[in-house]
Amino acid sequence: MPPRRLMVSGGRWKGGTALLRSGDGVRVSAIVADASVIVKWFVEEEYSERALRLRDDHVEQRVRVVVPSVAAYEVLNALRYSGSFGTEELVEVSTALDGYQFIEVGLSGRCAEEAVRIALDYGVTVYDAAYLSIGKLRGLEVYTADEELLRKVKKLGFARHLKEYEGGGQARHA
Repeated sequence: MPPRRLMVSGGRWKGGTALLRSGDGVRVSAIVADASVIVKWFVEEEYSERALRLRDDHVEQRVRVVVPSVAAYEVLNALRYSGSFGTEELVEVSTALDGYQFIEVGLSGRCAEEAVRIALDYGVTVYDAAYLSIGKLRGLEVYTADEELLRKVKKLGFARHLKEYEGGGQARHA
């Protein structure tokens, strides 16, 4: 049975153009959220409530979400194969993702090199390693709902399970 779809929220980040600053100039914390987290903004699954809290924190400028430039494609691909989304719905999700105005990091230079190292050292996909490389290079926590990934990269120390997200960029450390 396909997962239950949530309504596509048209939340658009309300901030200005300065990275890690809200529209009124206040410094905002940043985190990395992987595709397993962002997918939960659109389908009801375990920990969707935490994922939606993270989304709302991003929209309300309490936290900025940083992702690799391939994140939207990963999310759309996961939703395509969920069995709950057709062409029109996926186009709507694509528009919503664009509206969130994530801080996107291209996979080149140091970020690409670090992603390859992490992928090979920890036995994970380069896609997963892309999120982790951003976290490592920028000193950010990386949130995921992928328990297998977390087991593999536990030694990195900055990867967190979505269930640890408390809001406003804060994690509850288990």
